[in-house]
Amino acid sequence: MAEQVEGINHEAVTVWFKANVDPAESPLSFSLVSGGKSNLTYRVEDASGNAFILRRPPLGHVLESAHDMARECRIISALFDTGVPVAKTWGLCQDKSVNDADFFVMTCIEGVVLHDAAAAEPMSPEARRRFGEDVAKVLVNLHNLEPSDVGLGDLGRREAYLDRQLKRWTKQWEATKTHDEPDMDACLELLHVRKPEQIGSAIVHGDYRPGNFMHQDGAIAAVFDWELCTLGDPLADVGYMLNNWHQPDDVIEATATSVPPPTSIGGFPTRDEMCDWYANGTGRDLSEINYYRAFSHWRLACIVQGVYKRFLMGAMGDQEMDLESYRSGVGRMARSALELMN
Repeated sequence: MAEQVEGINHEAVTVWFKANVDPAESPLSFSLVSGGKSNLTYRVEDASGNAFILRRPPLGHVLESAHDMARECRIISALFDTGVPVAKTWGLCQDKSVNDADFFVMTCIEGVVLHDAAAAEPMSPEARRRFGEDVAKVLVNLHNLEPSDVGLGDLGRREAYLDRQLKRWTKQWEATKTHDEPDMDACLELLHVRKPEQIGSAIVHGDYRPGNFMHQDGAIAAVFDWELCTLGDPLADVGYMLNNWHQPDDVIEATATSVPPPTSIGGFPTRDEMCDWYANGTGRDLSEINYYRAFSHWRLACIVQGVYKRFLMGAMGDQEMDLESYRSGVGRMARSALELMN
């Protein structure tokens, strides 16, 4: 009898595979690749050695709109064979009797994910440079797509992206504020005063960073985690990417929970090179890119403050947490944002 894996109805999902995934041959084996409060990712292997990825919402009672499998599957399917490397999708199951929740299946793409510096250490100088070039090229390809041409024209509102984001995260900050943080308030005021006009719109990934790319010797084989994808201001992706593209001379304050970021070890292209490649590939003006970087820092501070308050109020169970590193991190990110706008 096959080993049961939490979150997978082995028998019913196997029957679904037989009907929907042509290459799959029974028996199937399932293993959890990544889990938590975000969507769960399972590796599925068949009798012939084929590998697939199954994505489903987290276990328990969750808000379906925050874990929309149909939306994520739709985005990945639309981007297949467009110059944005994503896996081939095989099907979406919305019959709750099969596995208690929606799920979709795609081909498993093998490679390495740069979660931290240790994952980047084995890369040759050539592979590190190729990685940076590909990260920029893929973002260019994504932002040069006309959403309607790939069936994503109705994915979200195109205009007023920053207005919507500022409204959303200001509400989050005010709802989770536990102490005075003058730099956060000063930063928010500047973000409103200096907000640039949005020029054009594009498909925005929303979480474009090294930890969301699968690479093979530096070449990007797949971009994943499309949960936050929408339409809006493409420079938000660029600012976020640059904040996650650390250079060796960056001052990175260590905390109890931090690990050295991958690009901080050197050998990767510089932020300036990444900007040049993006600007040349899209024709977009990056003269206001520090605003978008500042916004990204401030937004992340809002997110960290929310986590801090949940731990402070005991809403995160018995998990261990260095509360002081979270509290100080909010102020540190706010100061980073202010420095970029001054």
